[in-house]
Amino acid sequence: MHSEQPIERAGEAPAGPPHWLGQMLKTALFALILFLLARLVILPYEVEGQSMTPSLVNHERVLVNRAVFSHFNPSSVLGWVPGVHVADDDWYLFHEPERGDVLVLNPPQFSETPYIKRTIAVAGDTVDIRDGAVYVNGERLDEPYLHGLKTACDDQTYCENYVVPEGTVYVLGDNRPESFDSRSFGPVPLDNIIGKAWFSNWPLDRLGLISH
Repeated sequence: MHSEQPIERAGEAPAGPPHWLGQMLKTALFALILFLLARLVILPYEVEGQSMTPSLVNHERVLVNRAVFSHFNPSSVLGWVPGVHVADDDWYLFHEPERGDVLVLNPPQFSETPYIKRTIAVAGDTVDIRDGAVYVNGERLDEPYLHGLKTACDDQTYCENYVVPEGTVYVLGDNRPESFDSRSFGPVPLDNIIGKAWFSNWPLDRLGLISH
């Protein structure tokens, strides 16, 4: 007596994974790619200390745009081509740091954590701090975010008719009496800038765009 053998029907494909499983895997992969791309552009950052109070408070969490200051030097790409002369200037995909921008940066001296400060002056500007106010190129800055605080400077090295060098920015904290900034450590190289703080996402009562 012979045992029955399964009959293979021509044209039948072997059973595969359920359709819904394939869709879930595709969705998960797409979400992962979006997440990785977002992390390349957006960086979460937690404020430490009181140097930006009341604009930004201790432990406030913000999102930092890492791509807004992306730049490259075309001479490094085209400079080797015979007969091609390219100015030795950086090209920015969006824009350079501007006065008023709130930046997350690595200070010129060693620090375990990045700082968050406001751009006060850019390359070529002359900074002068006197009578409790900041003057840039001879004009007194209108700084409503200080809420009446005065700006003092004991060391005149970076505070008296100081010209901001090329490739750097001059930064100050909004809470001037409590801020360690360019008055002490000087200008910040552009390569030390991590990105521009643009959105506060915690706590919820401070949710919103950051004023620049």
